[in-house]
Amino acid sequence: MALTDTTIKLAKAGVADRKLADEKGLYLLITTSGSKLWRLKYRIAGKEKKLALGSYPDVGLKEARARRDAARTAAEAGNDPAAAKREARIARKFASANTFGAIAEEFIAKLEAENKADITIAKTRWLLSKLSPSLGKRPIAEISPHELLAVLKAAEGKGQRETARRLRSFSSRVFRYAVVTARATIDPAQPLQGALIAPTVTHRAAIIEPVAFGALLRAIDAYAGQPVTQLALRFTAHVFQRPGEIRKAEWAEIDFDKAVWTIPAARMKQRQAHRVPLSKQAIAILNEAKALTGDGRFIFPKLGSPLKPMCENAINQALRRMGFGKTEMTAHGFRSTASSLLNESGKWNPDAIERALSHADSDQVRSAYHRGAHWAERVEMAQWWSDHLDTLRKGAEIVPITVARAS
Repeated sequence: MALTDTTIKLAKAGVADRKLADEKGLYLLITTSGSKLWRLKYRIAGKEKKLALGSYPDVGLKEARARRDAARTAAEAGNDPAAAKREARIARKFASANTFGAIAEEFIAKLEAENKADITIAKTRWLLSKLSPSLGKRPIAEISPHELLAVLKAAEGKGQRETARRLRSFSSRVFRYAVVTARATIDPAQPLQGALIAPTVTHRAAIIEPVAFGALLRAIDAYAGQPVTQLALRFTAHVFQRPGEIRKAEWAEIDFDKAVWTIPAARMKQRQAHRVPLSKQAIAILNEAKALTGDGRFIFPKLGSPLKPMCENAINQALRRMGFGKTEMTAHGFRSTASSLLNESGKWNPDAIERALSHADSDQVRSAYHRGAHWAERVEMAQWWSDHLDTLRKGAEIVPITVARAS
């Protein structure tokens, strides 16, 4: 007798699993736990097989019969519905492993394995978090240029032009990775290079006028905030390295005998160890710091947490307290100041200045050579720069120096 909804609803679990037969091989399996599962018996090439069709009440009687009829039709045509279901499940699993989000995570894991800088990894994860809501679960091979463009334009429409540009660049790297690992055939981000509005270039604020910079140096000397912050400000002016490299500087990296600070590759933007010659003034600042933080790991530790480096915004906040706005001077601006004034002096080889700033060289052979080149000049330049800062701090008249370079 065919089943009815009432019969199904009233059916109770027993001490053993039992079956309630319907028609054409369809039956309802009632387990001892009370679950009611649709099953179908059918034959392929004379061999009896079973197919799960869902559970009641998620799949009602009418839907179960429709699924039965579709499965029987497939079986009569020689197509095993159980095998088709298994293949579909594998395809779904394969598709879920080949979504944009999954492949982007795999790409980021590759960057981590290549020992990319922590800040680089953090930035890529942030970009992925921006793309994930729209693209994260989409099969990467199905994403079209128009679909990606809509996501980028949404960011652009919020005034986030630079973010949109970076999202396109990051997604392009993920798509190219998918192509070389045989999960996609094209990079839909590539043709979108000219589709976005170019962001307005904003340079980090820096004081590059000598007299004004001298006033800043005097303001730093008069800074009434935390002593460690003041020392970090003074040290930054002399060595002009990146803010992150300075705030994470460790005592173990300083060779006082040779007057050299060696920044490990793991903390450098270019992933190469960088040596910084230390002037007498820079060494004096470090000796002052040693009296305060010499027992710890970091030269400039976080206030109240000596096991951690100084906060990322400590230098900028100190500059604000001294009255220097964010459009006037930043922690990163000390690098621009040094670059401008050192180049304007005419005394130093531009390559030596670039090496001192640890700027990348697109020519790898040239870059490898420069890692060891210009060291003697850089040592001399470091001392000249510190002496020049002393002159600026005193407010002496600055006479432009123009030295003709040999051609």
